[in-house]
Amino acid sequence: MKRILKVVAIGLGIVLLALVSLLAYWYLRPNRAQVNTDVVAETWAITDDEMHNSNTDMIQWRGETYVAYVSSPYHFSNEGSTLHIKHSDDFGRTWAEDSIFNPEGNDIRDPKFAVIGDRLFLYALNNNAFNPEPYQTVYSYTDNGKDWSPLEAVSGLDGWLFWRPKTQDGKTFYNAAYWYQHDKAVLLKSVDGIHWEIVSTINEGERNDETEIIFLPDGRLLATARLEYDESSLDGALGDKRGATLITTAEPPYTNWTERTQSLVTRLDGPYLFNYHDRVYAVGRYQPDLGRSGPLTPQGSALARKRTAIFEVREDGLAYLTDLPSAGDTSYVGLVTDGDAAYASYYTSPTNSDFPWIMGMFGPTAVRVAKINLPAMEALADRTPAR
Repeated sequence: MKRILKVVAIGLGIVLLALVSLLAYWYLRPNRAQVNTDVVAETWAITDDEMHNSNTDMIQWRGETYVAYVSSPYHFSNEGSTLHIKHSDDFGRTWAEDSIFNPEGNDIRDPKFAVIGDRLFLYALNNNAFNPEPYQTVYSYTDNGKDWSPLEAVSGLDGWLFWRPKTQDGKTFYNAAYWYQHDKAVLLKSVDGIHWEIVSTINEGERNDETEIIFLPDGRLLATARLEYDESSLDGALGDKRGATLITTAEPPYTNWTERTQSLVTRLDGPYLFNYHDRVYAVGRYQPDLGRSGPLTPQGSALARKRTAIFEVREDGLAYLTDLPSAGDTSYVGLVTDGDAAYASYYTSPTNSDFPWIMGMFGPTAVRVAKINLPAMEALADRTPAR
């Protein structure tokens, strides 16, 4: 018996030593983000604390830039999570706080702005599961940027989780929403930002998650969707080799989604889609290790390294262009443009090392702004193939 116990103790010691060595390697591994400095002109932090700051969005309204983000102790659900709203009159160099939301008994996340009529709207998701599984969309609005209405649930659409409203004519607003059980995504429309109705089903199956839309120059809508596929591997923590980004389009009146493509370049988590010279670009999460890191790091694995990156979105796939300075837990982007420059908000773990996503979920993260040179981005896209 003593011999057996000794063998077990030695085995456990070897396992513990291997785990400690792996964690040390992850923590000390130098950051190898591939940042094209012609495209990413500069970046700077807009938070400076030890909190896990995440889930950003950004918009321009009445000559000022507004940012929203969530501050929590860590990535996972916490009733102490606080949603901050700040504004800037110098494209994010300096900020003043306008309001905070800290709903009792709920974790709040994924804020999204929209200017509808004369109001600035904010949509967010309520969550009460430790491993975040939001169940409800809530909204608030302001008439002056300072005073925000109390958060209210979107009527008649419990279970549908909003992303970012878009409009082509300033009158009718469309939005994508995914079902809280992750088996479908739909297109919604509204004229007042408060009452929404379902127009069509964008996608069903494949554990459909965050879905974003944008108008194309010819009036069609393009949608991207985060496809997670199988969640059986430790509740999805180890990802799935089939994980992908769905790209699909619909002609007016947007009732039929066709021309479906699945890009394996990345599973586009936390995306922001925007136009430049009639082409569509995205900023969202990227997994640089895909296909090179063994069986524990398929697409979406929490053991893989992550980036926030820029892509061109084409109807036949994604073209990866460049990383932003990022590592660990990162992405969830907002963006505003000013001529040939874009300013993108995102969050990231410290970038002096390159530890995997799971380590970043438990540590502090900063909200940053990146200034993007749009002509340089377009030139890079001209010589980059899609996959």
